[in-house]
Amino acid sequence: MKTIKSMQSFRRTAVAVLVAGGVGAAGTAQAGPSFQHGDQGFLQLDYALQIWAQNRGYTSADDDGDTMDTFLRRNRITFQGQFSDYVGFYAQLEAGNDSKGGNNERSVYYRDAYLTLDYSDSLRFLAGRFKNTFSRENLEACLEPLTLDRSENIAYTPFGGTRDTGLAMWGNLADAMFQYRLMVSDGREGEETVSDQPRVTARAHVSLLDPEYSYGYRGTYTGTQSVLTIGAAYDQQADVAYGEYPTREEAKDYSATTVDVYYEQPFDFGTVTLSGAVMDYTVDDAFEGDTDDSLTPWAEREGNYVKAGYMLPGTLGLGRLQLFGRSETVEYGDGTGLSDHDWASAGANYYIDGQRLKVTLEHAEVEFDEEDPDDPTYQDYGQTTVGLQMQF
Repeated sequence: MKTIKSMQSFRRTAVAVLVAGGVGAAGTAQAGPSFQHGDQGFLQLDYALQIWAQNRGYTSADDDGDTMDTFLRRNRITFQGQFSDYVGFYAQLEAGNDSKGGNNERSVYYRDAYLTLDYSDSLRFLAGRFKNTFSRENLEACLEPLTLDRSENIAYTPFGGTRDTGLAMWGNLADAMFQYRLMVSDGREGEETVSDQPRVTARAHVSLLDPEYSYGYRGTYTGTQSVLTIGAAYDQQADVAYGEYPTREEAKDYSATTVDVYYEQPFDFGTVTLSGAVMDYTVDDAFEGDTDDSLTPWAEREGNYVKAGYMLPGTLGLGRLQLFGRSETVEYGDGTGLSDHDWASAGANYYIDGQRLKVTLEHAEVEFDEEDPDDPTYQDYGQTTVGLQMQF
């Protein structure tokens, strides 16, 4: 009886950690209200808000004048918990980018909705709509980043965006030194595809210092852990497009690869964070032919990023200060109509109450290899953003 109770306690704790961290949130549990349901179940409610004030060097594809915009970058209510000792759940309502560009009536929708099934630390399942398990940066919690946000161009896969709907099997091995993931999901669907094939994604990482044992990662642990993790992933879907769509000829397959490294180490003089990754997405050069109009140019690109951070030791006034910088390069395939560009940014996080309450300042400079004289969105520009974040 004692052994059974111990195993139940382990499973319940493991599921609680996964669900409280959340595939959508990928971090620690927030201090929202919690409700017990029976002997095994519970429900927790969380609220998160990011408010951005942003000055950008263009307004639209037709207007090259500067624009100043204040909007709700993320605005989320989360329901998470356990149905039973084995089964957990997570649902997240989102109304992101409300008021951006004058759009003050963003629709509310389910960004995440999934179930968890946990047999042990080495064998877990997710089913529903949840984060793609491809790039590390997509899996890093958007509410616990190092820089202001993820890359605008290389962190996301071309089909499914940040999320997809399907089933994932994952787990930790050797005391979470190793982690594996295998995801089967919808990927690209519709009449433009040659045939409706599943998207298959595989990812693995090794943690050489403190383990990163959750499904999601963090952009910074704010000096609470010593982390050195190396990861790699492969993403593929067959028959996603025709190279010659009008005649329905030349079937094209999609594939992508990535390798990433993450390091964070607290020292007496402060906490150092370093992170980098390379990504390569391809649809067999489909854009060199006459492909369908809905095929996103993001399907043919490659790029890399490097991020660095330094958190001062101790407090400064009300909270803690962390400086950061980012550099990334994106190159597009022939025929996509998009221009290669470089992004360089620097800024600071001021943690008033950790990631629960913070202010972020970031300035970015974007330079294109070939500027479009008629489209300001493909001309060199600067962008300065002040962000306020609160989690409850």
